[in-house]
Amino acid sequence: MSIIVGVMMGAGFASGQEVWQFFGEGSELAIVLFMFIFTFSCFVVLSISYEEKTDHFLPILRKLVGMKLAQFYDVLIVFYLFATTVVMTAGGAAVLAHFNVPYWLAIMIFLLLLTLQLFWGFKGLIIVNFYIFPVLILGLIMTLILFMKQLEEPFILQWGAKQNLLSAFTFTAFNILPIIGVLGAIGKKLHTKGEAVIASIGSGLILGIICIIYNQSLIRIPVDVNDWEIPLYAILDYFPMIIIIMMSLFLFTAIYTTAASGIFGLSARLRERFRIPIWLFLILIFILIIPLTTFGFSALVSVLYPLAGFINLLLLMSILIYPLRVIVNKRMKIEMSSNDR
Repeated sequence: MSIIVGVMMGAGFASGQEVWQFFGEGSELAIVLFMFIFTFSCFVVLSISYEEKTDHFLPILRKLVGMKLAQFYDVLIVFYLFATTVVMTAGGAAVLAHFNVPYWLAIMIFLLLLTLQLFWGFKGLIIVNFYIFPVLILGLIMTLILFMKQLEEPFILQWGAKQNLLSAFTFTAFNILPIIGVLGAIGKKLHTKGEAVIASIGSGLILGIICIIYNQSLIRIPVDVNDWEIPLYAILDYFPMIIIIMMSLFLFTAIYTTAASGIFGLSARLRERFRIPIWLFLILIFILIIPLTTFGFSALVSVLYPLAGFINLLLLMSILIYPLRVIVNKRMKIEMSSNDR
């Protein structure tokens, strides 16, 4: 559960950019729908990961979309995990730049932390997500609630208004690739299928509640959110410096854990395929990352995220109908077996 929330709560989600790009006004039902779709999708992915005892994501893709499409999504996930790491690195640098750290120095600091995390491995990822994240997420929720209280506007969910329901599918589809990429690397570490149930329901509820509160806060900001590289700072303008520092720590941690998850999944797949040492993998990845971060965080999010969401709709549909396919296949096998007798 902590890994799923950690992967989702990256630069885009924690900063408010993802919520703003996909939702906005008239999205209350869309967010609730996202909660259900995301929970179900995570359960399907974790179940396959557990059953196949996977250590990377390719076996999951083969189960979901077949051999041919699995090859396509294999390449797509590699590029997507790489793109996510680029976006997170740019986001981490943007947070540090808010405190007058030179941009290129911020990039170097962030990449150094990623290097340490990769050598620390899966256990380090769990520790950061499990022990630090709950406190920071609670801080974010309290900050958003206090912000709306300062504006003295009621928390009204407009269920009857025109709803942007398609966003529930595109938002889930966009986020399902990194989920598969990371959860595919931990199949061997799952002990029971019950872990999949708890992780899926828990993460879906947490992310859905945060998303609703965040969306309500963003649509109430009395300035143009599009003018802000990180929308969260438009909200933090209403708070003292101690809150700004605390929320910047949350944002940086969220960005870092998502980048670490992305590079963890990327490393698991590429090193298994090409058999390269970890130091060479890091050098090659960082050489590619550094120039791409010059495009800026908000530009990368606004272009890559919606595009990825639409591309991945086919994969999401495959996940949603997978249990039905399993049932149909079982019945066909039973019928064939009875006919043989």
